[in-house]
Amino acid sequence: MSIIRNDIPEFEFSVPVAVIGAGACGLTAALAAHDAGAEVLVLERDKRPWGSTSMSLGAMCAINSAEQRRHGVEDSVELFVADVMAKTEGRADAALTRVIGRESGRVVDWLAASHQVPLLLDFKWTGLGHSRPRLHIPPGRSGEEMLALLGAACERAGVQVMTEAHVTDLYADPDGRVRGLRVARPGGVVEVLGCEAIVLATCGFGGNQAMIARYIPEMAGARYFGHEGNQGEGIEWGEQLGGALADMTAYQGLGTLADPQQMIVPHPLLLEGGFLVNVAGQRFTHENANISGMCVPVLAQPRGLAWVVFDGRRNQACLAHSVEQRQLAEVGAIRQAGSWAELEKLCNLPDGSLERENAAIDAARAAGQPDRLGRSFEGTEPLQAPFCALRVTGALFHTQGGLAIDDHAQVLRSDGTPLPNLFAGGGAARSISGPDVTGYLPAVGIAMAITLGALAGDAAARLALSRDGTA
Repeated sequence: MSIIRNDIPEFEFSVPVAVIGAGACGLTAALAAHDAGAEVLVLERDKRPWGSTSMSLGAMCAINSAEQRRHGVEDSVELFVADVMAKTEGRADAALTRVIGRESGRVVDWLAASHQVPLLLDFKWTGLGHSRPRLHIPPGRSGEEMLALLGAACERAGVQVMTEAHVTDLYADPDGRVRGLRVARPGGVVEVLGCEAIVLATCGFGGNQAMIARYIPEMAGARYFGHEGNQGEGIEWGEQLGGALADMTAYQGLGTLADPQQMIVPHPLLLEGGFLVNVAGQRFTHENANISGMCVPVLAQPRGLAWVVFDGRRNQACLAHSVEQRQLAEVGAIRQAGSWAELEKLCNLPDGSLERENAAIDAARAAGQPDRLGRSFEGTEPLQAPFCALRVTGALFHTQGGLAIDDHAQVLRSDGTPLPNLFAGGGAARSISGPDVTGYLPAVGIAMAITLGALAGDAAARLALSRDGTA
C-alpha cells in the first residue's frame, strides 16, 4: 500500500469519480456523484459489500428532516451543535459539527425522495446526549438493511460497484493530485484505472493493531468488534499525500458485546430499566451515562465481564424488533429464571446479589430520586419475573479519528489548504466525537458516513466535470 509518484502509466481506462469502499459512505457518495452528472465507479475489496455499516444498527442522526417535521419535532442546527459540544466538553470540531447539523436532514430527505431509501424517525434514544429525537433508521432496524437499500439504489441508478477489487496503491503527482489507482483482482490480475477525483470511503483503522497501539493504546488488548477490513488504508494514503490527521485518539466503544457469542446486546434493554452487574453481582456504573464509553468501566471489572439484567417482558419487546436479540435467543445466550435466586445460580453470582441491587433500584424509583450511581429510573417499570441476563464484555467498535476535511469533505493539509482532488468520509475522515471515547453520540457514526459521503460525491463530481470541460 503506497503512493506511486514516479512511472505513472498511460491509463487505458479512466473514470471521472472513483470511490474506494462500498459501505454506507461509499454507496451514498456514488449516488451523489451520479446525481451530479458524473460517471462513477465504486471499488470494494470484499466479495460482497459488508463492512462496519452491516455490523451496526443502521441508524443515523439527522437534523431538520421531513421525518422530524412529520412527527412535530422542532430541531435546529444550533441545538445539535450545543448537544455535541456538551457531550465532547467543547472539544469537537465546531465547524464540522455545524456542517453535519446543516446537511444531515437534507441528505436523509434526498435518499428517501430520490433513491427509495426510507429512514424512519426513532424515539428510543432521545436523551442520551440528543435533546431531540434525531435517530433515523431503516424499517427493518438493521445495518444490513441499510446497506441493501443503498446497494439497490445504486443498481437502479446504474452505478457500477466492482467487488473483489482491492485498491493497493494510488498514483499521484508531486502536488498530491491523484491520477489513478492500482487494483488487485482475483487470480492475481492487476489493473490500473485513471480518475479525475477520488473519494476515500475505506472506513477506520480498528482492524489495524499497529495503528490501534499507536493512537489508542488503552484499547490495544481489547476485543475488536468490527470489520477486519478496517485497516486504515484511506487514512494512510491521505497522510502520505500530505493530508492532516485529527482526533486519532477518538473511538466508539461497546460495553455490551455478548460473551462469548460476539453479538451486540441491544441497548434498549438498559434504556428501559435493565441494569449491569459485574461477576460479583454488583452494579458499577450509570448504564446510560455514556454508551460508547461504557466499554471502559466494563473492561475494568474482574475478568472484563458483566451481566445485563432485565426481565421477560423487556425481552419479548426486544425480540419483536431486534434482529440481534432474536439471534441471541437462537444461540441460547439469554439466561432466564423464575426468581432472583434461580437467576443468580444460573449466572454463578453471589446469593442475594441481584435481589439487593434490584431492591435498591426500586427504592430509588419509588422515592423519585436518582440511585447511588446517579441514574434515574423514573418512567421505567420495575422488573418482574421471569428475570433474564446476558453476559457481556467491552470492545472496540469503531475508530473516530481520520483525515481533516472541509465543508465539502475535501481533504485538508495541515496548513488548511485542500488537496487537489481527494475527498474522504465515514471512518476515513475525522468525526465530531472529540479526542476520546466519551464524546460519541448515538448514531453519529452512520451520520458521518452518509452525510459526508453525499457531500464528497457531489463535490468530487463537480470537480471532475469541471476538469473534463463538461461543466
